Amino acid sequence: MEHSPPPFFKRGPAPLVRLFFFASLSLALLVLDARFQYGQGLRAMLALVAYPLQVVATAPIDLVQGIGGYFSNQSRLIEDNAELRSKALSYAQDAQRYQAAEAEAAQLRRLIGATERLGVRTQPSEVLYAGRDPYSQKVFIDRGATHNVRPGSPVADEAGVVGQVTRVHPLVSEVTLITDQDHVVPVQVVRNGLRAIAFGGGPSGMLELRFTAGNAEIQNGDRLVTSGIDGIYPAGLPVATVVRIERDAEHSFARVICRPAAGVDRGRFVLVLSDETARPPRPEEAQSSKERRSDKARRARTKERDG
Repeated sequence: MEHSPPPFFKRGPAPLVRLFFFASLSLALLVLDARFQYGQGLRAMLALVAYPLQVVATAPIDLVQGIGGYFSNQSRLIEDNAELRSKALSYAQDAQRYQAAEAEAAQLRRLIGATERLGVRTQPSEVLYAGRDPYSQKVFIDRGATHNVRPGSPVADEAGVVGQVTRVHPLVSEVTLITDQDHVVPVQVVRNGLRAIAFGGGPSGMLELRFTAGNAEIQNGDRLVTSGIDGIYPAGLPVATVVRIERDAEHSFARVICRPAAGVDRGRFVLVLSDETARPPRPEEAQSSKERRSDKARRARTKERDG
């Protein structure tokens, strides 16, 4: 009967021999792979087999990273959108301020040109605010008695007559616009020299030539300028343009509606005019017919009493 140790206790080659064997095998495989590239196909096949396992193993990590990245991107997008909206609002305000400054600069350049064209001394002024009475067309400017502004001084812009200074305070002045119902401007038709009187139209923002004969030689599109016969407005300043004429055979006068040439309802800068041209003094007004009649009757009674 043969006695042999059980398989579990069987001893194989020595550990040192196995180490030397596997080390030599690894070295040989490295040399063969580096020299002849025998292991490239094997590596590709093993990578193909291991790829599904790799995907399954990394799927939880990829899922967690994707969810975290999604919320991170959403938060970043919300912050970026808020920042962009803030910048857009700031840029819009800057653009509006730039446009306003550009418009003011353009108006100032036009005022400088108008100052050079006018033959009178001018003083630039800024419109501060409008009057509180909705039935009167008045504005206040930032020039007053301390700036040598006097009541009655004409006010114009680069396009034409704006109004007249009616009240002067130390630092501000009240300007009644030509569209006010109580304002009157003597005008003249450029085309034929016809003189007329322009009255303010009130809230309508228009002018009206009253007491104009029905057969007067006026037509749509005629330009009106100051005639200068009132001694207040210099002659030749643009006032308005005729836009509508209403003639009625039953009435002696025609109704002529005109559009102001100046920006009476817009613009921030105006010119206060000071005409220093020497004029002869205005003669005293003649007595009215009633006074003349009373004086004649008084002289007649005196003569009868003396006789």
